[in-house]
Amino acid sequence: MILGALKEQSSREKRIPLLPASVKKMIDQGMTVCVEEGLGESLFINDQAFRDSGAQIKSRSEILASADILVRISKPSIDDIKTLKSGTVHLSYLDPFNDPETLKQMASHGLSAISLEMIPRTTLAQKMDVLSSQASLAGYYAVVLAASRISKAFPMMMTPAGTIPPARVFVVGAGVAGLQAIATAKRLGARVEAFDTRPAVEEQVRSLGARFLKIDLGETGEAQGGYAKQLTEAQLDKQRQEMAKVCAQSDIVITTAQVFGRKAPRIITKNMIMGMRPGSVIVDMAVETGGNVEGSLVDQDVELNGVLILGLSNLPGKVAADASSMFSNNITSLILHYWDKASKSLKFSQEDEILKGCLLASQGKILNEKFQHLQKA
Repeated sequence: MILGALKEQSSREKRIPLLPASVKKMIDQGMTVCVEEGLGESLFINDQAFRDSGAQIKSRSEILASADILVRISKPSIDDIKTLKSGTVHLSYLDPFNDPETLKQMASHGLSAISLEMIPRTTLAQKMDVLSSQASLAGYYAVVLAASRISKAFPMMMTPAGTIPPARVFVVGAGVAGLQAIATAKRLGARVEAFDTRPAVEEQVRSLGARFLKIDLGETGEAQGGYAKQLTEAQLDKQRQEMAKVCAQSDIVITTAQVFGRKAPRIITKNMIMGMRPGSVIVDMAVETGGNVEGSLVDQDVELNGVLILGLSNLPGKVAADASSMFSNNITSLILHYWDKASKSLKFSQEDEILKGCLLASQGKILNEKFQHLQKA
């Protein structure tokens, strides 16, 4: 069975889906691994490193035509879908809620479409959870980005010239990205406060040394997969009122709030920003899914009343070496979990709990019930 790995077509994407160490693990299990020529160039990994691990170096067209399993970062183009063999197992981000047409095309061409962002957040699937591994790095980089753009130091400093107070950082959302942002800001010496609609995460926030902002919103909790539930407009209004007070005292605000499969909730309004100190920085980590911050724009700096709003996309890609390492390990864990060495093939069961979430199409059919309506369209 041939496993192929493709490099990304966008020059802005520096991550790669498979590293030489993972290639060796696959080959040890009896797979033939082919990687696209120049796959590791963005990370200064040459083709010889992949050859040394046992991989074959092939052209993009050769891999598309021969792969039984194909791994990549981004979703495939329609041309790529048409080139792949029927029955090929395709693993990548697919963004099925926002781009159902790609899923429909993959199903109609008989591909087994695994959407990496749909891997369930369960104990068994932890090693395969691409969203969590990449979100953790995104949370780290959001703090580094803010630190590089603000005009003050993070830690408290006691000097002969006077005492410098610590920077005040407010993190909205205490999921994987938010918790890593909290931990990073604390390591840099900031005074950190955090808020999340899920009361259950208060203990995790406090364990990292941050203060947890309590706002009585009534019934909230978690949706399936550990994501926050979508709030009512009344709940959002109350949340904004209380958060505005904290934002006004903060040097840096980092928003991470997302509702899976839906547009990100608008949390920070222009009125709240107008109440912040000039020179403050906001990092909107949800800018690619609609944005938590009013006025934020993808990959643009926006200034409002002296407050700098940063909406940088693909934050994990800014630390591409480590992001690729974690992505590669996630992919390897997923493939090897279903690999049968005796028959040298993947053994899938539609009753498997992990596959029920992430195997969206197979054998010409859309399997996941969230998207089965596309089959009839």
